[in-house]
Formats: sequence, C-alpha cells, structure tokens
Amino acid sequence: MPSKNKPAEDSDTLQEAEEAFRDARGTMFGIAYRILGSASEAEDVIQEAWIRWQTYDRSKVKNAQAFLATTVTRLAINVLQSARVRRETYVGPWLPEPVDTESDPALGAVNGEALEVAVLMLLERLTPTERAAYVLREAFDYPYQQIAEIIDQTQANARQLVSRARKHLATEKRARVATAEHRRFLTAFVAAAQSGNITALEKLFAADVISYSDGGGVVRASKFPVVGRQRVAKYYHAFAERFWIGVTVEPAEINGLPAVRLSHEGAVFAVLSLRVTPDGIDRLLWSMNPSKLAAVAA
Repeated sequence: MPSKNKPAEDSDTLQEAEEAFRDARGTMFGIAYRILGSASEAEDVIQEAWIRWQTYDRSKVKNAQAFLATTVTRLAINVLQSARVRRETYVGPWLPEPVDTESDPALGAVNGEALEVAVLMLLERLTPTERAAYVLREAFDYPYQQIAEIIDQTQANARQLVSRARKHLATEKRARVATAEHRRFLTAFVAAAQSGNITALEKLFAADVISYSDGGGVVRASKFPVVGRQRVAKYYHAFAERFWIGVTVEPAEINGLPAVRLSHEGAVFAVLSLRVTPDGIDRLLWSMNPSKLAAVAA
C-alpha cells in the first residue's frame, strides 16, 4: 500500500525503478563484496539498498547509478564496522568468502583489482573508509570528486585515503604470474599434496609460504596459519593419505583466478585458492567454513 506521504506510483514508474536497479546491480554487488569480503553480507546490503530505492522519492534522483553506488557504499561501510568486531572473535583464520567468477563474470568485468582472495585479506588491514575509497578508485576507476561525494569527505581527503591504502598494501602485495603459470602451479600442488611428496611440495613453495585454513570452528581445520617452506610441506605430507580419500577435485575460477573445488559424495566441502609469485606459491587459502561455500557450491 502506498505511503500517505508519497503519491501512488504507476506501473511504468515502478518498472523504470526496477530496471535502473537491475542495471546497477552488478556494480553494486562488486562494490559491496570488495568492501566486505563476504558474498552473503554483500547480498544483504543489496537487499537493503533495494528497500531504500523503493521508498525514496526518486523524482529527486538525477543519476540512479550514482545514487545506488552511494547507497551501497555507505551501507557496506556501516556493515564492515560491525563485522570487524565479529571477525576479531572468529575461530581460526578468517578468509574472505569465495565467489565463482566463471558463473558471474560481471564481478570482475570492470577491473579485477581488489577481487583476489589474497588481496581481500590485505584489505582487512584498512579502515572501512580507506577500504571503500580504495575499492571505488582502484576497482571501479571512480574520479576523486565522486569518491568524495560517496563517502562524504572532501576531495583532498578522498585522495589521501586512497594514497594511504596504497601504501599499506604496497608492503604486502607481490608480483603475480600469468594465469597459465598460476594454473600450472595449482595443478602441480594438488598432485604433490595428494601423494604427500615433500620434495615436490617444497619445490613449489616460496620460502615464506603460509597456509591458511578457514573452518570457522565449524569443521576440522587448522586454527593457526602454518608458516615456512619445510613446515608447510610436512603439514600437507602428514594428512595426505586420509584427507584425499574419496575426494573429487574440480577446476574452478574463484575470485578471478584458477582454483579448485573439493567435494565428497557430491557435496563441496572446500575451495582452495593460491597466491603464486615469481618465487613460487606463497599463500595457500582453504575456505572450509560451510557458511562461506554457498556461493560456489551451487
């Protein structure tokens, strides 16, 4: 029933509103996901944005895309501020929720920046506003004036936020290899891990390799990162025989890079992503929390 304070809208106007929202949805999800590192939380933000879009006086909106991007960004910043508290008490390493970019190529269509799992982990070190400014600039190429309007800052502050974010990330970001080389390392790692071949594993790893397993305290997974070439190789050797029994390994494109889905009796129970540098694999990222696998298990 229409609000008493707002005139009833005809079907054509509602249809236009739905079309505008649908046209902006890919960008909205891309912004929200990169800010939050969670597909489920991003979807919640999209739903809240839809409610606000329906109830807002759209006659005052000059640019629907800009209005919706602003709404989603501000909502995502608010959600991230509360999510940070929950993540501090998370059981074991917290990893971003993986997304299947093969079935949803629009997510990385504008720019693949701030989409890889390892990069999203680095973004966790930024403040919510720094993260939003960085995402808008680096992933979506928004001009600084528009970023300033979206995050309600001056243009000078917006530039400073992006600059500060870049400096934070510069110390940890690594040069990446070509996609074909990434896939070669992934295939070789799975084969070496299945056989438990320590020598083969060590040859694939960078000296400072780290293995993260996100089980969220729900499933059995290491609650601490495993660090160093020899330790990580021995770690995978230790459970090679029991872990891989009855497991189906399926290639996938996760967050814009080659990855694998692991399933047992038809149910996906893990997604493995890697960060591969010219020195070898330096990050192994296991998403195993069932609540984070819905977006890639369908």
